Amino acid sequence: MRIVAIDPNSPEQGTIAEAAEILRRGGLVAFPTETVYGLGANALNADAVQRIYSAKGRPSFNPLIVHVPDEEGARELASEWPERADRVAKAFWPGPMTIVLPKRAIVPDNVTAGLDSVALRVPANPVALALLRTAGIPLAAPSANRSTAVSPTTARHVVRSLGDRVDLVLDGGSTSVGIESTVLDLRGAAAVILRPGIVGARELEPLVGPITLPNDLQADVARPSPGMMERHYAPRAKLVLFDRDDTSDVLGAARIRAAKGERAGLLLISVGAAAAVDVIRMPADAARYAQRLYAALHEFDDLGCQVIYAERVPNGAEWAGVRDRLERASRS
Repeated sequence: MRIVAIDPNSPEQGTIAEAAEILRRGGLVAFPTETVYGLGANALNADAVQRIYSAKGRPSFNPLIVHVPDEEGARELASEWPERADRVAKAFWPGPMTIVLPKRAIVPDNVTAGLDSVALRVPANPVALALLRTAGIPLAAPSANRSTAVSPTTARHVVRSLGDRVDLVLDGGSTSVGIESTVLDLRGAAAVILRPGIVGARELEPLVGPITLPNDLQADVARPSPGMMERHYAPRAKLVLFDRDDTSDVLGAARIRAAKGERAGLLLISVGAAAAVDVIRMPADAARYAQRLYAALHEFDDLGCQVIYAERVPNGAEWAGVRDRLERASRS
């Protein structure tokens, strides 16, 4: 694996050209987006796409998001482009928004877990956009980490999770959004948010009408979107959610663990003392919390914590993406 630092705002063309050539040859390149680091491969090359699944240990029923440089690139991969898709794309692209539509035959089946739909996104990151434009191919790019583990928000996280399974890592610093994109399914009469993110129903309903929730899926059935695994985004440590009113009890449990030689971490929004416990204070703002979340979980893993106690976030709509990540990470 090679790791190359790159200017996150004005990426060096020579470095981008090298990465683009690796992708055109069927290799894997990890690169920053505004959400998390992606593990990119040529989305039109089924063998290259299969390398993503192998590198991540990703189940074949979990599809991939295809990244394109602009709306025109998305239209080339979708067999239908309804007016609702046009409105969402114009409002949120480039940005942390993925649209699911019927696919064209040119998209390999292993990109879409055998489904007749494809998830499409235009990332809002100068490195990612430069790479897409230079490579001249759409990129299948899930998060650049082992399957179900905490997503990477720095190049260091990528290296720790995937090691030499990646041909090149472009180190563009920390990501700005911090959790994965919202995934919006526009195939049916009613729009469905398959994966919540920073962009929520409040912003989307004026563009697409009422939004519904996805149906429950069996364990090994193909997902219409990434991020729908029962357990996902999980640190090595056991993650336990607790209510703010239970903070004192949680502190007591953490200190008991500490007395036994175990290490406990505490992810707190509210103010509270926590002697003998590793504490990370999280922002009370949903967007800033999301930006910090995965980095905090990685920090606790780096400290060797056996358990992480995470205070439940508020119930507001703006917290839906964060709530989803914490809840899935806490499932055993």
